[in-house]
Amino acid sequence: MIFERGHFKTNKFVNLNESIRETRTFSKSKTEYKPTVFISHKHSDIEDQEEVKGILEIFEELGAKVYIDSMDNNMPDETSGETALRIKEVIKYTKKFVLVATEKAIESYWCNWELGIGDTHKYIDNIAIIPIKEKGERDSQYKGNEYLQIYPIIEYNKAFTNKHGHHFIEGYYVCKPKNKDGIRYITLLKEWLKQ
Repeated sequence: MIFERGHFKTNKFVNLNESIRETRTFSKSKTEYKPTVFISHKHSDIEDQEEVKGILEIFEELGAKVYIDSMDNNMPDETSGETALRIKEVIKYTKKFVLVATEKAIESYWCNWELGIGDTHKYIDNIAIIPIKEKGERDSQYKGNEYLQIYPIIEYNKAFTNKHGHHFIEGYYVCKPKNKDGIRYITLLKEWLKQ
């Protein structure tokens, strides 16, 4: 399932000031007690920013400490090699990498570069994509379908029981692409963050 733009927008007050403070003090010594997640997203689109606020809320409710580079006080004012080095350092350090894969993020050189760094350091078990399509588009129109074939994605599932009798509760799941035997493994997002 590919999320439609607006799925993650929240009516709740998201305390971005607290998140910004947490990001500004992001260091190895302060995050040992929480899973850490690097969120890659396109910052220039205000609609994407609204999606990121909702995503940030979900991860924080699950007990994760989230890093978003646009909130990092240690970033230089102008994009430079220092920017790239800081991003690489944080991606290597964080436990998980998540790309908010809107159409603009898929077209972004920075987001693709960050995904490459995440791919190198996180491997398949610690990386996930949140695919977001434009409202009214069919899933087949989503421009990032190639990502969905190789990376786990985050989906929202209603409660269900699979053909083997395993019951799954309603919620967000990390879903790996089907393997060569056609089997698709899924893990509750909360559990994935702990792995």
